[in-house]
Amino acid sequence: MPQNLKNITLKDFQDFLKFKGLKVIRRKGGHEVWSGTTLLRPIILQSHIDPVPEFIIRNNMRTLNCDKQELLDFLNKKQE
Repeated sequence: MPQNLKNITLKDFQDFLKFKGLKVIRRKGGHEVWSGTTLLRPIILQSHIDPVPEFIIRNNMRTLNCDKQELLDFLNKKQE
């Protein structure tokens, strides 16, 4: 049961973005661009870095207007 945002795998974070209703609109040069109807700007992920660095997760959570607990709850449910 994760309690912090360190060592979150790329796959887990991608699953969370899908859960939030986002879709990959472009892949190029080791990056994925995710977008959704509620976002003011797209989310960019480096698809060649696993696990995702904590500062990338925090910045993307701010863009999603989500808090840390929402992501941790999702990851806990996924592990069950």
